[in-house]
Order: sequence, then structure tokens, then C-alpha cells
Amino acid sequence: MERAPQAAVEPANRAQPSYTFPLTVVTALFFMWGLLTSLNDILIPHLKSVYNLTYVQAMMVNLAFFSGYFLLSIPAGALIRRIGYKAGAVAGLAVCAVGAALFYPAATSVYALFLFALFVLAGGITILQVAANPYVTVLGPPATASSRLNLTQALNSFGTFVGPPVGGYLILSHISTVADPNNMTAAEKLAQAQAVQGPYLGLAATLAILAILFAVIRLPVIRDEDTGTVRTGSILKQKRLMLGVLAIFVYVGAEVSIGSFLINYMGDSSIAGFTPEVGANYVAYYWGGAMVGRFIGSAVMRTVSPGKVLAFNAAVCIALLVATTFGHGHFAMWAVLAVGLFNSIMFPTIFSMSVHELGPQTSQGSGLLVMAIAGGAVVPVIQAQAADMIGLQTSFLIPAVCYAYILYFGAKYARMYVDIKAV
Repeated sequence: MERAPQAAVEPANRAQPSYTFPLTVVTALFFMWGLLTSLNDILIPHLKSVYNLTYVQAMMVNLAFFSGYFLLSIPAGALIRRIGYKAGAVAGLAVCAVGAALFYPAATSVYALFLFALFVLAGGITILQVAANPYVTVLGPPATASSRLNLTQALNSFGTFVGPPVGGYLILSHISTVADPNNMTAAEKLAQAQAVQGPYLGLAATLAILAILFAVIRLPVIRDEDTGTVRTGSILKQKRLMLGVLAIFVYVGAEVSIGSFLINYMGDSSIAGFTPEVGANYVAYYWGGAMVGRFIGSAVMRTVSPGKVLAFNAAVCIALLVATTFGHGHFAMWAVLAVGLFNSIMFPTIFSMSVHELGPQTSQGSGLLVMAIAGGAVVPVIQAQAADMIGLQTSFLIPAVCYAYILYFGAKYARMYVDIKAV
């Protein structure tokens, strides 16, 4: 069979290289962008209070952030092809540091500057995602690529898990000192806005240090070599990749949408009747489940086809959301929280399956997949419209439809790695 180019690691010699150290280093990237992303959930109520925003205006935080993925993913893929994966990670960290540093002047300026800072920050994370995800897939045997990516994504989930309580302590604790945010004086509003300066300057410094470390340490070089099935022509003609792009879009959209409505859902008297403060604590189970599930999935996919695991998890998510939609009380509440556990392996599994054997088109394909994260800005709006029309509880059928497509994608490529494991 004719062989085609594929991204691979270029070892210094013919001996099997050790990837433990490179994987450990790259894992730090996954943790950082998880933490940075989760802080948006803290910024939304904080900025809403400071600037006396409507909910629509406050949700511009998500719009500014996720639009960075959509607009910058393809340029990020082109940048990675030009400067390489390691240099791309350094560039991504540097851009993130600039975005975090912009929060300092934004705190003494207008809301729009906060949104610009978030856009820059998302741009840096986009470059990191385009560089780091395919890098992990080639740091070892192809048959265990999904397992490795799930393991590193578990640390990403750990970042999303610890980000909200840390950010809440450093930022949101200032809001509680104001009895009526609508009647704050200009000086009080300035003090509230400046609450973000210290935390984000600390993040900027940390990101800058990581960029320097990545620039000086030695990591394996990814190059293009001839292995795998022929991949030629336009990237848009790669069917599995394009189906994967849609799968990433609906997955991120479903995950973000469910998380966005959890507190309101648990506040319903027919579900749990929790106050927002109590409900916020239970949201940790949703994100914590994703973290635990990725460690489990990393082990399972060393012996089970990634496509089969993906299809199974999607089917369970559909069942849980149906139970959430038509159930009552704590049963319905725990059903929707359990979706997080089965969400766990979806992003890294879809990603690794989609870029498999793309060869020199790997970075370009990675850019398209990261661009699809913009689903996190679209699906929540669709569910919100459904909630207004048919009720919040029934609106959870919207993400169920998203998981139906993921079930199709996983089942279609359920046997994709069988031949690799047999070698």
C-alpha cells in the first residue's frame, strides 16, 4: 500500500525514545488553559455587578472569548506549520500572558477593554490548543493516542475544577461587601473592578515564566514523515476530519450549555430548590466528574476502541438528559450532573480520531477542530431560546440532540484502530 506523510516525532537515534518528560511538560499547558477558561464563570457575575450590566451584556464575556477560537484557529494552524509545535506553544503562552496583563488597564477603563483582553487571551489559548493537542497524539504509539490525550485532558479538567473556587475567593469575595451594586459610587465601582488586577497579573507572570521555560527546554521535534494512508488535496475533503469538526462543535456547545443552566435548573422548586450559592457548589460535581472520567477513559482506551467508548458515553448522556427532562427532584438533578462524567473523554477522543493520519495537514486540521469550539457560544443561545419557549427543563433535549450526533460519529469509526492494535 502506498504510504503518505504524517506528523511524527523525530528521535535523536533509532532507539525508542522516552516521552515521559515531554508529556509531563505539555500537560502543564492543558492545566493552564483549563484554569483560564473556567475563570470566565467568575468574571461574568463580577463584571455584571461592576458595570450594572444586563444578562445579555454580561454574556458578551463568552461571546468575546469563544469568537477568538472561531476567528483565530485557522491562522493559528498556519502559524504552527510555519514555526513548529514547540515554538507555537511558546507563542501561545506569550499571547496569553499579554491578554492576562491587559486586565490591569481594563480595570480602570471601560467594559469593552475587558472584552478585548478576553479576546487576546482566547487567541493565546487557541494557539496552545492547535499546538498541544496534535503534539500529544504523536508522543507515543498511534493506537494509544486517544488514551494519552485523555490523560492530559484530565489535567485540563483539573484546571477547570480548581479555577472557579480560587477565582471566587480572589475576585467574587469583593462583591459580597457591597450591599446594593446598583447604588455603588464611582470610587466603589473602581475598587470592585480593580479586584481582578492582582489575580490576572499573577497569571500573566506565571504564563510568561512558562513561555520562557518552554523556549529553553529540549523537546522532541515533530516532523512530517511517510506513514499511514494517503492524504492529499484540500483539507475540506477529509471526510472524517470534517465530521469531527461538527462533533467538536456540538460537544463543546452541549457541555457549555448544560453548565450554564445548572444553577437555574437546580433552583427550580420541583428539582432541588437550591439557592444560587448552594447550587454553585453542586456545579463542581459536573466538572469534577469530567476530570475523573478522563482518568478512567485513559485506562479503558488502552484496550477498547476509542470510537466504541465515544459512542457508549454519548448514548449514556442521551439517557441521562432524557431522565433530566422528564424526571423530578434530586433524581433529575443528579442525572444532569452525571453527564459531566460521561462528557469526560469526548473532546480528546473526537480530536485524536479526527486528526489521525492527516500527515502534513495535521496542524491545519487541528486549527479547524479548535475553531469548532465556537459551539460553546452557539448552542447555549439555542437552548436559551428553547427555555423561553418550552421551559428550562424541557430545553435539555437540545444538548441531547448534540449527543445523538456524537453517538453517530463514534459508531461510524468504532473499528478505526483495530488494524493498528494488531500490528
